[in-house]
Amino acid sequence: MSARITLSVAGRVLHQLRRDHRTVAMLLVMPCVILTLLWWMFGDLPGGAIGFDKLGPALLALIPFIVMFLVTSVTTLRERSSGTLERLLAMPTGKLDLLGGYALAFGLVAAVQSTLAVTVCVWLLGLDVAGSVWVLVVVAVCDAVLGTALGLFVSAFAQTEFQAVQFMPLVVLPQILLCGLFVPREAMPAVLEAISNMLPLSYAVDAMSSLATTAGSALGDVDPEVWVDIGIVIGFAVAALALGAATLRRRTA
Repeated sequence: MSARITLSVAGRVLHQLRRDHRTVAMLLVMPCVILTLLWWMFGDLPGGAIGFDKLGPALLALIPFIVMFLVTSVTTLRERSSGTLERLLAMPTGKLDLLGGYALAFGLVAAVQSTLAVTVCVWLLGLDVAGSVWVLVVVAVCDAVLGTALGLFVSAFAQTEFQAVQFMPLVVLPQILLCGLFVPREAMPAVLEAISNMLPLSYAVDAMSSLATTAGSALGDVDPEVWVDIGIVIGFAVAALALGAATLRRRTA
C-alpha cells in the first residue's frame, strides 16, 4: 500500500464530489434537514413523552451512518460499472490503495457532515448534552466512517445501483432495529440481545447515549466505556475495509 497513491485516489474522489452538487447536498445538508424535521416533529409532544433530547443522540449515530452507507455503495458501484476501477487497477494501484483512498475521501466528508449535524443539533436545536460535545463529534465521525466502510464492502456484491440500495434492508435495517433506539438492548429477548452485541451500530448508540447523560465536558470526565465503544466501531470499520479489499472486483459481471 502506497501513501502517495492512496492520497492521489482520495484527491480524485474529492474532485469528483466537488463537481457533483446533488451528492454534496445529500451528504452535508440532508442529515441536518432530517434532524431538524425530527426535532420539529417531537417538539410539541407532552412532557412525559419521549422527546428529541432522548432520541437525538441515537439519531446522530444513525443518520450519518445511513447516508454514508448509501452514497458510498452507489458511488463505488458506479465507478466499477463505468470501467473506472478497472482502469485504476490496471495501473500500479493496489486494492488497498484504492479502498484506502475512497475511505480517506469519504472519511473527510464524513467529518464535515458529522460536525455540521452535531453543531445543528446542539447549538441550533438545543439538544441537551451533558458530556463532551467534541467526543460526540468523534463518535458521529466514526459512525459515518463505519457507514462508508460497509458501503465499500457491500458494493462488491452488487451489479446495479438498485441492487446496492437493496443491501440497506440487509445490512442497515437490522442494526437500526437492534441498536437500542426502540427497545433498550438489555430488555430484548436473549437471542436478539446477543445479535445486537455483534452489531457495530449498537456501540455507537451506546456511546452517544452515555455522552448525552453523563455530566462532564472535559475529556477526562468521559466514561471509559465510551472509548471502548469508539474502539469497537473503528475496529468494525477497519475489518469492513479489509474485507472490501479482499472481495473487490474490477468491474461488474
